[in-house]
Order: sequence, then C-alpha cells, then structure tokens
Amino acid sequence: MERTITMTEKDCYEVWENCLKVIRENLEMQTYLTWFEPIVPSRLENNVLTIQVPSRFFYEYLEENFVELLRKAIDLALGVEGRLEYTIKPEESMPNQKNFSANFTKSNSNNPMNGNNSVNQTEFTEKYRELYNYTRLNPNYSFDNFIEGDCNRLARSAGLAVAQKPGITSFNPLMLYGGVGLGKTHLIQAIGNYVTRYETGKTVAYVSADKFTNQFIEALKNNNLEFFNHFYMQVDVLMIDDVQFLSGKERTQEIFFHIFNHLHQSGKQIIMTSDCPPIELKGLEERLLSRFKWGLSADVKQPDLETRMAIIQKKLQERNLEFPDEVIEYLTNSIDSNVRELEGAINSLILYSENNILIDMNLAKEIVQSLVQSVDKKEVSIDEVQKYVAEYFGLTIEDLKDKTRKKEIVLARQIAMYFAKEYTGFSLKSIGYHFGGRDHSTVIHAIQTVSDYIAEKKEIKMYIDDLSNKLNKK
Repeated sequence: MERTITMTEKDCYEVWENCLKVIRENLEMQTYLTWFEPIVPSRLENNVLTIQVPSRFFYEYLEENFVELLRKAIDLALGVEGRLEYTIKPEESMPNQKNFSANFTKSNSNNPMNGNNSVNQTEFTEKYRELYNYTRLNPNYSFDNFIEGDCNRLARSAGLAVAQKPGITSFNPLMLYGGVGLGKTHLIQAIGNYVTRYETGKTVAYVSADKFTNQFIEALKNNNLEFFNHFYMQVDVLMIDDVQFLSGKERTQEIFFHIFNHLHQSGKQIIMTSDCPPIELKGLEERLLSRFKWGLSADVKQPDLETRMAIIQKKLQERNLEFPDEVIEYLTNSIDSNVRELEGAINSLILYSENNILIDMNLAKEIVQSLVQSVDKKEVSIDEVQKYVAEYFGLTIEDLKDKTRKKEIVLARQIAMYFAKEYTGFSLKSIGYHFGGRDHSTVIHAIQTVSDYIAEKKEIKMYIDDLSNKLNKK
C-alpha cells in the first residue's frame, strides 16, 4: 500500500515550485522573471511557507500587486488553511505573518509608497542621488516663455491645468504628441517647474524614455532594481519624454507598466510626449497603449506664421534688440516646421548682433542654410534650387521672382517651385514667399502643372531629370 506523504514532510522547494506553476500560468514571462524568479523558499512548517525576498520594497510590491495570485497559488499548493510568510535577505524578518484568508491591509508606516513623498536628497543613497540628478528639470522652461498659438493652444491649456492640480484633473495621463522641435519638451518641463515652484513638497521627475531604459538596464545589471522601483514609485509627477522609444523594449515596458499603474492608482500625475498619437504608436504592448488613452492626448502642431513671428519678437524683446523687418520676415518664412531650428537661428543672429556684427539678409540666409536640412533628400536650400534652375534656363534668380508672364520664365519658375517642394520641405506658403511673395495657390498650380508636363511632355521630363541629377549630386 502506497504511503501517504504528510504536509509537514513536503519540501518547501517542492511547495514553492507548485506555487510557481500557478503563477507562471497567470503572468507574462517578463513579469514573472522580474518579481518571482529572485524569490527563494526557506522553510515549510505548520502549513506556513516562508519565502525569502530581496528587500522590504520587494515584499511590499508583491503584496500591492500580486496578493490575489499568491492566495490562489497557496490554496492549490497547501490548501485553504495555508499561509505565506516572508523574510528579507539576509536575516531581517517581516513584522507579522500574513494570513491570506483575511483581507490584506497595507501598513502606512515605513512604506515608500505611502505617507510623505517629499524628496530629501540628503537621505538618498548614492543610487538615489544618481537617479535624482538624472531627472532634474531645466529651469529655463516655463509657461511664460512658451509662445501660445493655434498650433499648441489645447496642449498648453491642458498642461497648465495639470500643473495647477497635478493628479486631480481628468487629464491623467497627459500625452503631448507632435513632430520634432515643436515645443513638447519645453511644455512638459514647464509643467514640472510650475509644480516644483507652487506645490511645495511634491516630487517631480523628468526623464527621456531612452534614459529610463538605460537606468533600468543598469539597475538589473547591478542588482539595484529596488532603488529604481522605489524612486519612480514615490514621485508625485512623472514625465517621460519621447515614449515612442520604449518600442520593442519588452522588459522596460513591463516595469513602466507597473510603475504607471501604481502612480495612477495613487492619484499621481503622469505626463508623456510622443512623436505620434497613442493609436499610432508601434511596438508597445496593448495594455500599455490602453492606459495611455485614459486621460487626454493633445497634439502640438507645426507653428503657424503668426506664432513663428511671435517667437522671434519675444526673443528680441528679451534682449532689447531690433532686427530689420526683412530679416524677421525671411526667418519666419524660411523655418516654418521646427521651433527648435527657428530659435537656433534667432539665437545665432542675436549672438552676432551682441558682437556688433551687422544683421542683414546675407547673414540671415547663411544662418538659415546652416540649420535647415531637407527631408529625405540631400541638404538643399531654396536659394540653391533657384540658383540651379535659373542657371539651367539661362536666367537670373530675380527673373524667377519677378512678376513677368513671359512663357519661358513662367515655366522655369514653376519648375523651381516644383523642386522647392520636393527638396526643401518648405510649406507652400513659404515657397510662395521666396518666389516674390506669391500666394500658396500659385505654388499648388505650379506643382500640378509640372507634374502633368512630366507625364505628357518628353522635353519637360528631360529638364526634370537633368535638374534632379544636378541637385542629387550637390
């Protein structure tokens, strides 16, 4: 007759392995590896399984996020009377046994996820100081020097509302999205600086997605995951810049998912930026994307002409400077898709001005050509397009800008507009400006006309091919 093995004879490793089978069936592998692989069973006595965890924080996180799953695993491995007890490496024991048949109530004492979350840097370990230094804000970014326009009004309004009541508005999370250099980073850091100034005691952390990933990798490599988790889970306002760069990083997404959940459930504010709306983000887990959609997504568009003009005038006003109107108009129309490049150009000219160098159109053109690069093409400026086309047809650049309706000049002008659109990335309105202040509808007509000619007239196609080769070899 086969002998029945009593519960007290069961090896603690065997019981814990049975628990892990249940846990693995209910978790994604990365979650399992992060939170359960480090656990070591240490004792089985009187229907109580004792497991050893790396830290108090680790224990608190398990009870915060996996209490129901652990209860299910213990029920199957030890029965409904089974209990689970924790110890912390190397010798420190948890204060009390936890009976999972009772409701679990988390203590508010000595818990990094409760109580006063204000940051006292002198109390940080060296690792905390390192993380804290990486998440500091740039004090130069504020709402006062963020120029509002139709292109960003919703984003700025939402950002200010969040700054005034972090974690309280329905804009949680707040996702700001748009192209490169449009002011997303400026805006979220303005939020952080506002909170730091007016919400005394609140912890604010700003970090790029790439830096967040690198910090996580370092924490894993150096067995400092406790510091990493503790730091990010105790902040009041978490700002992740360029969240699209979490794409394909499964373990980083996993840890961010848990941090996101904890902060959101605790009423803390989460702010992110991305180059596209959440629905278009690729390579991110669906459960993470669904959370990105909980709050508000606001786009930051390319600045319109009035906003670009206001940015330039604000910069000059701050330095008590004046530039020629034609220079300001040229900058406004030559850099129309990137606020960062526009500010770079005006800052360069301000530097020249403060060194007593005359600011004129030639210098403005030189600065713009050094900053603005074409999209998906070799770097070609609109001045160079005009130069190549004019030389090809035996004309001058002024001929292309002139109001004349001579047939040969009109054709050359239309071809130049066509290449300006193809090679420079300028808006139709800006292209029109560079061709004698013509309307954008004229540019549309020119592009369509040349496109039709390419399909219908071999001679025109030859012109286009020749000029394309010249511009591509530039």
